[in-house]
Amino acid sequence: MPILNENFLNLSQRYLFQEIARRTADYRTSHPDADIISMGIGDVSLPLAPAVIDAMHRAVDEEARQKTFRGYGPERGYLFLREAIANGDYASRGIDISPDEIFVNDGAKSDTGNIGDLFSADNKVGIADPVYPVYVDTNLMGGRPIYYIPCNEKNSFTGDIPQIKLDIVYLCFPNNPTGAVITKEKLQMWVDYALDNDCIIMYDSAYKAFIRDDSLPHSIYEIPEARKCAIEFRSFSKTAGFTGIRCGYTVIPDEIRLTTKTGERIQLNKWWERRQGCKFNGASYISQRGAEAIYTPEGLAQTQAQTDYYLHTASLIRQCLESLGLHPQGGTNAPYIWAKTPEGMSSWEFFDFLLDKAQVVITPGAGFGKAGEGWFRMTSFTSKEQTECALTRFKSCFPGKNLQNR
Repeated sequence: MPILNENFLNLSQRYLFQEIARRTADYRTSHPDADIISMGIGDVSLPLAPAVIDAMHRAVDEEARQKTFRGYGPERGYLFLREAIANGDYASRGIDISPDEIFVNDGAKSDTGNIGDLFSADNKVGIADPVYPVYVDTNLMGGRPIYYIPCNEKNSFTGDIPQIKLDIVYLCFPNNPTGAVITKEKLQMWVDYALDNDCIIMYDSAYKAFIRDDSLPHSIYEIPEARKCAIEFRSFSKTAGFTGIRCGYTVIPDEIRLTTKTGERIQLNKWWERRQGCKFNGASYISQRGAEAIYTPEGLAQTQAQTDYYLHTASLIRQCLESLGLHPQGGTNAPYIWAKTPEGMSSWEFFDFLLDKAQVVITPGAGFGKAGEGWFRMTSFTSKEQTECALTRFKSCFPGKNLQNR
């Protein structure tokens, strides 16, 4: 009979955002007239930039003509986009990344989860806590042991360098969920650890477009020798509102090596290409032409205006939470705000309280790991008008800064 991969039994019954959706749907059923504002799931609210729309229209027109129609594309992604990425995201910052080291995907979530296909279950994995749940769940599915790296106010939510040897470490900056950023000095410490311990860093920089402080690293490859130990994941989901279009990319430098049980050192880039050829047929031509347009002068200006908009709503949220004494983190150089729940409420208690009293949806910190208990996350991707409405309702739950009707 078919036998289950019992690693799945180590997962929670529902993925975090599925549980949020379930509770919200149940509330809607019992309160059909409720006007619920979601500030929990990080979906965007602004339409695609005009430069992107124009490029995608042209691509659709090409697909409508026999001479320019395209079917399957290259699994790595079209060269026109990989060259635009190499020049626009890396060469522009003095970083040497070849188009052949770039793999276009259908969003960072896919590759951050699928990269584990190339790693044995024997690898020891270090994961920051609190953390984006995909890192945890996909490693549990693969049967790899996980060692949690606490991220808290004492270490500025950037984690302390481990005292044990790990084979893989996941880092995300600007961070989801805490909104924390990392300095070049601290990131250098992580790279030094990886080099000293023959460790690979899985570096998620999906939110780099929100960095406005140029002293902060936009890429881990700004750190010397990081090419020897780091894989970088990026997405156009928040950079350019591609949450429904699906396009991103992963960088795997040629220097990255894995070791076989016989001690042979093999090139990861080559085997990731082999994996993608088997399991992935590439992102669509239309989405890749849209992504290419982000790197034009018009596209850069338009998408920066969008991230500026979201950073403004982040500042409104942060100011509100500061006024209520909830000790917010993030919201500067990042689209997420991380704050303490009031009066000792658990994360899910506060979620239910806000949904009931204010019809506002947040993300409970406990959904991001044990270290997230007692915290909650708000996103800045809701429209400015809805954000202001949500914050007015939020404040109404704190008359005199004391929760009402508890």
